[in-house]
Amino acid sequence: MRQQNLLMPTLREVPSDAEAVSHRLMLRAGLIRPLAAGVYTYLPLGRRALRKAEAIVREEMDRIGAQEVLLPAMQPAELWRESGRYGVYGPELVRLRDRHDREFALGPTHEEVVTALVRDEISSYRKLPLTVYQIQTKFRDERRPRYGLLRGREFLMKDAYSFDTDWEGLDATYRVMYEAYHRIFTRCGLIYRAVEADAGAIGGEGETHEFMALAEIGEDTVVACSGCDYAANLEKAEAAVSQQAQAGADEGAAPPLERWHTPDIRTIAQLTELLGPEASRLMKTLLYVADGKPVAVMVRGADEVNEVKVQRYLGAEQLELADAETVQTVTGAPVGFAGPVGLSVPLLVDREAAALSEGIAGANERDYHYRHVRPGRDFALAHTGDFREVRLGDRCVRCGEPLTLYRGIEVGHVFKLGTKYSTALGARVAGVSGTEQDVIMGCYGIGVSRLLSAVLEQHHDEQGIVWPLSLAPFYAHILPVSITDNAQRELAEELYNRLQSLGVEALLDDREERPGVKFKDADLIGLPVRLVVGKRAGERVVEYKERQAPEAESLAVEEAIRRVLELVKPSASFVGVK
Repeated sequence: MRQQNLLMPTLREVPSDAEAVSHRLMLRAGLIRPLAAGVYTYLPLGRRALRKAEAIVREEMDRIGAQEVLLPAMQPAELWRESGRYGVYGPELVRLRDRHDREFALGPTHEEVVTALVRDEISSYRKLPLTVYQIQTKFRDERRPRYGLLRGREFLMKDAYSFDTDWEGLDATYRVMYEAYHRIFTRCGLIYRAVEADAGAIGGEGETHEFMALAEIGEDTVVACSGCDYAANLEKAEAAVSQQAQAGADEGAAPPLERWHTPDIRTIAQLTELLGPEASRLMKTLLYVADGKPVAVMVRGADEVNEVKVQRYLGAEQLELADAETVQTVTGAPVGFAGPVGLSVPLLVDREAAALSEGIAGANERDYHYRHVRPGRDFALAHTGDFREVRLGDRCVRCGEPLTLYRGIEVGHVFKLGTKYSTALGARVAGVSGTEQDVIMGCYGIGVSRLLSAVLEQHHDEQGIVWPLSLAPFYAHILPVSITDNAQRELAEELYNRLQSLGVEALLDDREERPGVKFKDADLIGLPVRLVVGKRAGERVVEYKERQAPEAESLAVEEAIRRVLELVKPSASFVGVK
C-alpha cells in the first residue's frame, strides 16, 4: 500500500475523552474514528488488524472441526421469551419493533437463535456432536460506553456453540475449545490467564472460564495464587476459610448488647476513624432487593459483599442494592444504620463475620449502633456462607498460599450450558435407544474487536504502538527520506515491489513530508520493521530497524530483505490480508 493514498489520519494531540492507552493510540494512529458513544468506524489500518485477528480465530476454529455459519443479528423477541432471558438481560438488550409492531432485539449473543436452528434441523444423535461458530457484529446498550473498543455498544465477536448427546461429550468438546483459546491468545501475543468464572446472564450448569488479558485499565479483577495454578475472577474467587472461622465464635461469656449513641456516624470509614484498633470488630449490613423482595447481607466491616455469590445463593434473577426508601421501610432507620439485630427479612451472614466473638453493628435506629453484638445470640445464623469478595493476602482455597490480585480485560469466555437452552426451546434428538433427549450445549465467545484493544494495552511504548507480528496491519514500513530524490525513490520502489512479490505486506511512505513527520508516524503506527532509504541509496544501503530494537542498522539491500523475510515469514505464512 502507498501511504499517499492510505486513509490514515494521524493525530498529534491525545483526545481528551480517551482514558485508556489503547483508545488513545487507536485514535491517534488513525485505526478508528467514533460515530456515536460506543460506536466506531474502522479505518483501513484498524480493519486490516481486525482481519488478522479474525483470521487467527477462524483458523483455530476450523482446526478443531467447528463449522462457520452466519446467524441473524435481528432476532424475534419471542425466542428470548421462550428462553426466559427477555427480562433478565435488562436494558442492555437493544429492542425494536418493525412496521407490523412485532418485537425484535439486536443480538448481543446468539444462544436462542442457534438452539432454534438445531431444534429445527437436527433430530437424531447421529448428527452429533456438532460445533458451529460465527464472527459477527453484536449489540449491547451499555449504560456507560468507555475505553474505546474495550466497552462499546457495537462490537465484533466470535461466538461458537457445541451440541452433544451427553455430558462426557461436552467435557471433551469444552477441553478442545479451551485449548484452542490458549492457542488463539498466544498467537495474538497476549499475556493472559484462564480463570474460573461465573456464568452471569448466559447461564449454564457446569464449569466456565474467562480468559483475561492482564492490564491495569482492566475492569475485572483476577485473583491468582502465588503457589499453584488457581486463578478466578473476583466474582467467582474463593479464599480458604480462616482459622478463626474454622474454629467458630468464642463461646465464652460476652458482654450484653449495648445501645451506643453515634450521631451522624453512618459509614464504615467514619466508624473506623472513631474506633481505631477496635475497627476490626465492625459488622457491615447491606440491604438488597432480590427479585423484588428485600434481603440483608452482613460481612465484616473491612470486607465487600460479593453480589454474584449472593445472587447465586438466592437463585435470584435480579439483585440490586435497596434504595433509601426500602432501607427505611425494612430497618426503620435511614441509610447508614442498618444492622442484623431484629431484622424481619432474610439475613445472609458471611462465614468470616459469623466467626466474630462479638462486634459493632448498626442498631436500625437513626444515630445509634450496637456494641457487643454476638452472632448466634443476638441474631440467627440460618443463612451462613461465603458472601464476600476475596482480598489481597487471603489464602488460596487449594494450597493455602497467599492470593494476589491483578487487573484484567476479559477477551474470551467458555461455558458449559448443559440443557438450559435446549430444554427451554425444545431442542431434542432421538438417542441410541430411540428415546428423545435434550441436547447438551456449550458456548464459547471471543471479543475480537476488544482483543485488539487488549493487545495494544500490552504492546506499546512512549512513541506509539508496537504491533505483534501476527496482528500488524503491514509487516514492513519503507521510508524514503526524500521522495523527490531519484535514487531514494527508485530504491524505495524496488524494495516495495520485491517485498510485495515475496508475500510480505509492505507500506511505502511516498508522501512529500518532512523526515521528522514520517518517523513520528512510523513510530506511532508501530509496524514490526522499518526500512529507511536515505543518502546511501546510491550505494544500495538502507537503515534496517525493528520496532522494538533500540538502534537501526545499516544493511545492504539484499541483507535487509533477507532479514525482513526471516522476521516476518513465520507470521506472513499463516495470517494474511489479501
